[in-house]
Amino acid sequence: MKTTTPLLICLLLFGWFFFHVSSATDLPLGIHPLDEKYYGSEVIKCKDGSNSFTKDRLNDDFCDCLDGTDEPGTAACPAGKFYCRNVGSTPKFLFSSRVNDNICDCCDGSDEYDSTVNCPNTCVMGGDFSYQTRSYGSRRKHLDLIGGKNANGVNMDDSAQRLQGLKILVLVQVVVIIIFLVFRKLYRQSRSKRRHLR
Repeated sequence: MKTTTPLLICLLLFGWFFFHVSSATDLPLGIHPLDEKYYGSEVIKCKDGSNSFTKDRLNDDFCDCLDGTDEPGTAACPAGKFYCRNVGSTPKFLFSSRVNDNICDCCDGSDEYDSTVNCPNTCVMGGDFSYQTRSYGSRRKHLDLIGGKNANGVNMDDSAQRLQGLKILVLVQVVVIIIFLVFRKLYRQSRSKRRHLR
């Protein structure tokens, strides 16, 4: 019983991680993960009770709710809030007026999904707003001049996607190594028990 506890804990953590990552990416843009059930039904009521709307009108760039419940991922509602997931850094809420305003407010760049700005994901590097505003302005102009490619001819969108994939790959490798070490420890414990029984 004692030897299976670390293995069970590792498996539960591994399962929770993959469930958390997949459920977070399935949510519509700008929605906090705790609101997943709220936005899960076909007809959704505004949080202030003023109105209701169907799921197909979620993030349609038209404000149906006074409090912005139906537009968490757009700038349509003045009272709306956009949720930055900022995986690898601190999640936060923004006023909806900051969505697609050509300024990178979220360190993961999710607030500028439909603008002309290509925001790099700086969440792992600290992700503070001052870093983005200091180093991004002149670099973006330069990238626009050369067609969105850096000096080596690499498309910046491809680089960001590869970086995201690399982060996930490293995390999976760490989990596999932990599971391997737990199995190895359990195997050695069982061998030592057998020796003591002889």
